Amino acid sequence: MNYMISFIIAILLTSISYFFGSRLITKGIAAWQALIIGTSVVSLGAITKALRAPIWLIVLIPFPVGMLLLFLFLNKPMHTWFHLFGDIDFVYDNTPYSKLFFPF
Repeated sequence: MNYMISFIIAILLTSISYFFGSRLITKGIAAWQALIIGTSVVSLGAITKALRAPIWLIVLIPFPVGMLLLFLFLNKPMHTWFHLFGDIDFVYDNTPYSKLFFPF
């Protein structure tokens, strides 16, 4: 498969996972924000791979960038990142999916 096609598929799949993951936990991020995160994470991973870094570094380098962008786009306080499942208000945020996890 052509490298560019694989690159675009990786960006789309990463963006989709950020989009639906954010919708599952909170009210979510917009599709364009998920696309920005997916593009930056995959591009940074590809650059790291091109520099012939070890596989653990290829996985490690893009992670903080994706988390930082997600933090900026979600506009949630930092303490909710550390108490994701301990803070019911963060998960139970009146989203359509919150009734699946907390029906009360």
